[in-house]
Amino acid sequence: MAAAGNDGLRLHVVTGKGGTGKTTVAAALALALARDGGRVLLSEVEGRQGIAQLFDTPPLPYEETRVARAPGGGEVLALAIDPAAALIEYLAMFYHLRGAGSILNRIGAIEFATTIAPGVRDVLLTGKIKEAVDRRDGQGRYVYDAVVLDAPPTGRITRFLNVTADVSSLARMGPVKSQADSVQRVVRSPATAVHLVTLLEEMPVQETVDGIAELRAAQIPVGRVIVNLRRQPYPLPARIVKKDVTEALTSVGVGGGKAVVDGLVAEAAAYRERVALEDRELADVEALGQPVTLLAQQPGPIDRGALLALADSLAAQGFPPAKAAS
Repeated sequence: MAAAGNDGLRLHVVTGKGGTGKTTVAAALALALARDGGRVLLSEVEGRQGIAQLFDTPPLPYEETRVARAPGGGEVLALAIDPAAALIEYLAMFYHLRGAGSILNRIGAIEFATTIAPGVRDVLLTGKIKEAVDRRDGQGRYVYDAVVLDAPPTGRITRFLNVTADVSSLARMGPVKSQADSVQRVVRSPATAVHLVTLLEEMPVQETVDGIAELRAAQIPVGRVIVNLRRQPYPLPARIVKKDVTEALTSVGVGGGKAVVDGLVAEAAAYRERVALEDRELADVEALGQPVTLLAQQPGPIDRGALLALADSLAAQGFPPAKAAS
């Protein structure tokens, strides 16, 4: 069994504004951490089955299912955490009431606890993550070298992780409160980091800035800012002359009239403007004082090959494969 990778981190929470590719980044990170014999759990809590779609597998059941092999013999297992199933499991663990789950479901108690009672749903979801992080085998070794959570978006991440405040209004003692407190010990430990995925656009960057401020205020450890879909900054001349474009096309045997040349010049100008905008947004990201990881745009669809390429890039920038335990 390997030890936790990335400087002792065992729980990697991946969040980001919708549309930034946080599920893709979470999957690539799980592959990076599983390299060279690691065993990593990749989990989701939003019911979207995004992990199954990425790995082209059937919808995930409420059980840990292997979805990928990593280079060097590691493996990634995945889990879609369902609040109702988590509640039944919780009742079995703390109250020995596994057989009562179907009865509670029929009378609507599970729906109440998972959709109406404030805070209980998040306690169930985060409690399952905490259990996976802490789980050990018969020899006392961690079952997973790391757990990667495809978490709710940045705007909800602090409240999702900071479950104690909501639960305290429901229970000041007992198993629910104890569960919330144990989750908080893991969430706020040095073994946990919240990574924020962003694009180099104004709204995602601003949401990242706000999210980091909220996480810091709640004393939840912030990890890396992962910039996704970074454009390659190809060098361009200071001034693009249409005559030069025409001559360049002719020199390589490519024909084209005025419309083609005008289109290429306009595209080059738009590209230069876009890269300049990304550079300004990147400066704002770097000013946050967190480590920054850049992921380039991938050609074609995000398939397993693209995920492995992203995993290689992450590993090269500070998410190394787990090393063998001593």
